[in-house]
Amino acid sequence: MKIIVINGSPRGMKGMTGRLLEEVVAGVSQAGAEVETVLLNDITIKPCTACDACHKIGHCPVQDDFEPLKKKLLEADGFVLASPNYIFSVTAQMKAFFDRCCGIIHCHELEGKYAALVETSGGGGDDEVLGYMSRFVTSLGAVTVGGVGSVGAGWRTFPEQDTLFAKAQGLGQDLCAAIKEKRVFPEQEEARLAFKARMEQLIGYMGEVWTYEKEFWVSRNR
Repeated sequence: MKIIVINGSPRGMKGMTGRLLEEVVAGVSQAGAEVETVLLNDITIKPCTACDACHKIGHCPVQDDFEPLKKKLLEADGFVLASPNYIFSVTAQMKAFFDRCCGIIHCHELEGKYAALVETSGGGGDDEVLGYMSRFVTSLGAVTVGGVGSVGAGWRTFPEQDTLFAKAQGLGQDLCAAIKEKRVFPEQEEARLAFKARMEQLIGYMGEVWTYEKEFWVSRNR
């Protein structure tokens, strides 16, 4: 089992998000999965240029590290998204990655995969950012097994830290269990299937221009 961890913190594993993420990764490792951690601040993910090439040819022509990261996601069984709360949302590094996933979103390419979410903040608003990341996961076609978020209580420390870290390790273990058991989350299915239908309709409208995605959906529905 392979899990890809994508950390959008500018501090990498050295900050608050990295500290909480360490516990989730520990849980994944305890469950016996192989883990690869990608620090977005250590690679180059440029902003989307809205060139439409991914819709027409199936890959992004921007010369950076996005396509190798996309390949890792497609090949993994599950993934973890981690970001601090920056002005009520994810970091610029994570948002740039999200925006570059538009082709994956249009084709719902991560259908059948599972995700877990990690977030930290200086002053709260944790559920808002976790909710945003969860909606992004739904748009990819994947399902979320849960998330863990917390305000900080000092440098790399948290309120009720032992309880929080136990929850984080449990989240990592639960991600692996969900993959093994091929769990279904009925409460997420309505939104996921509605978004999938929305993307299929969009490609139907744009198929003469977005030729790769048109063929992708035709092949899927054969």
